[in-house]
This record gives sequence, C-alpha cells and structure tokens, in this order.
Amino acid sequence: MSNSHILLGLLAPHPLHGYELKRAHDTRLPSARPLAFGQVYATLNRLVRDGLACAAGHDRVGGPDRTAYEVTDDGRRLLLDWLGTPEPPAPHLSSILLAKTVVALLVADEAGARRHLSGQRAAHLARMRELTALKTTPGSAVVDVLAADLAIAHLDADLRWMQTATDRVADLRLEVHR
Repeated sequence: MSNSHILLGLLAPHPLHGYELKRAHDTRLPSARPLAFGQVYATLNRLVRDGLACAAGHDRVGGPDRTAYEVTDDGRRLLLDWLGTPEPPAPHLSSILLAKTVVALLVADEAGARRHLSGQRAAHLARMRELTALKTTPGSAVVDVLAADLAIAHLDADLRWMQTATDRVADLRLEVHR
C-alpha cells in the first residue's frame, strides 16, 4: 500500500494542510498504523515535486503559516489508475502466529503447543468481542465499522487456522523433529 496514493485520495475531495491530512488519515483508516507528521510532509514534498499535488493556499491560525495542498490533474489520473488496479495477493506469508506455533512445536511437548494455540484462541476471541461491540455501537462511523469487519474476518480466518493446527499438532510435532 502506498502512502502517496492514500494521501492523494484524502486530498481529492478538497485541499488540506499537513496536520489535517494526518488527522484525516488516522481517522479514516482507524486500523492502519498512524502516520508520523514527518512522513506526511515528506510524502507531500514528493507529491509536489512529481507534479501530483500542488499548493492550494496558505493560512495562519495562531501559529506558523500552513500550506494547504490539492491534487493536480496528473495526481487524479494516477489515483484513478491505482484504484482501478487490483492488489495482487501477498506472495509470502509472514505471520508471527505461524512462527510461534512452529517454535512451540520445536521447544514444547504436544500439550505445550496446544496451550499456546488455546491461549492465542482466547486472545483472538476477546479481540473479536471488542470489535463487535465497537461496530454495533449506535452512531459508529462507517469507516470504523468497515475496519472492524475486516479485522473480524482476519481474526476468524486465524481462528479457523488455529483449529486446524490444533487438530494436527501431533502430526506436525512428529514432522518437525525428523
């Protein structure tokens, strides 16, 4: 995922200055890692340099001048191309959950590996309950509901995998020690 594309998308409806852009990112993408201010301004500088965004005006509200930025026509074309291009599935699986399960099989007995998976299952279920409460709260913002839905779907997939792994622990332990 490209921060440049995301920032262009956030600028598309109307001009924003860096602080507003960071706040819009963190608000509209609640499950994403918050952007650092330095990252926002560095990305804005690259977008301006590449002709994808430009200064739209300056204002001063009780402090230093703030520059608002807007998307250029080239930036809109790039954004629309990006939106029209499907994301390829990740080519490699990188999961701490998988790594910890494999290590548990290497260093613990079957009961230890099952305890690890059981503890992880409990943590996943607790997080699913939190997310369900968040998305069913009256007045929840649609972006919060969408983010919760995505996180719940991922947690559900992890839970299904954990059940399969638990069912296979004895066989997996034998294979790991060959």
